[in-house]
Amino acid sequence: MSDIVECFQERAEAVSAGVEHVDDLQEAFQYTARVCAEKEACQILVSGCEQSLSKPAEDLCSLQAPEKTIAAPGFPSSDLQPLVDLCKQQGISVVTQGLREYLGGMDIGFTLAEYGVAETGTVVLDSSGEDLRLATMIPEIHVVVLYRSCIVSDFSEIEGYLSKKFSSGADYTAFITGPSRTADIERVLTLGVHGPLAQHIIIVNDIQE
Repeated sequence: MSDIVECFQERAEAVSAGVEHVDDLQEAFQYTARVCAEKEACQILVSGCEQSLSKPAEDLCSLQAPEKTIAAPGFPSSDLQPLVDLCKQQGISVVTQGLREYLGGMDIGFTLAEYGVAETGTVVLDSSGEDLRLATMIPEIHVVVLYRSCIVSDFSEIEGYLSKKFSSGADYTAFITGPSRTADIERVLTLGVHGPLAQHIIIVNDIQE
C-alpha cells in the first residue's frame, strides 16, 4: 500500500497538484481553513460599482463576496461542524448548497474523492450534484480529501464501481488530474484558465499497518 500511495503522490505532484498527509479529518479541516485564510479573497471585480446604478447593475455588484467562502458540498452537516467552527473564528463562511448564489466569490472548493488512481495521480469524484460540479470548477483552489484506503493502482481496479454506478443510466463522474491547464494560447502552458488554479490533495490515513 505504501508503494501505491508513493506512486500516487509522485504522479499527482508531476501535474502540479499539492499533496498533504494527515491523520484524520480534523487535520484536513485545519489545513483547509489555513489555506483559505492565507489566500487573497476571491471576488468578482466590477468597474463602476461606486456609482449610482440601475437596479440590475446593483444586483450584479452585490455579487461581490463580503468574506472568504469555502464551498463544501457532499459532506454531511454533522461532519462539517468542526470546519464551520474553525472558519468562523477567521471570518470565513462555509456553504454546502445553493452554490449558484456564490459564483462571484468562492475561494475554495472542498470535496471528498471516491478514489485516487496512482497510475496517473487522478482523483475520482461522484459529481452527480450540480453543487459539487461547481465546487470543483469555479473556486481558485480545489482541496480534495482522499482516504488512503481508497487509492488504487490503476483504473482497472475501479471498473466494478463504475459499472455499478452507470448501470442505472447517465450520471456524472469526474476524473481530475491536477489543476486546470491549457496550452491553447501561443502554446504556453497556463494554469487556472478553465478551472481551479491550484489543487491540494489531502490524504487521510485510515489504514493501520
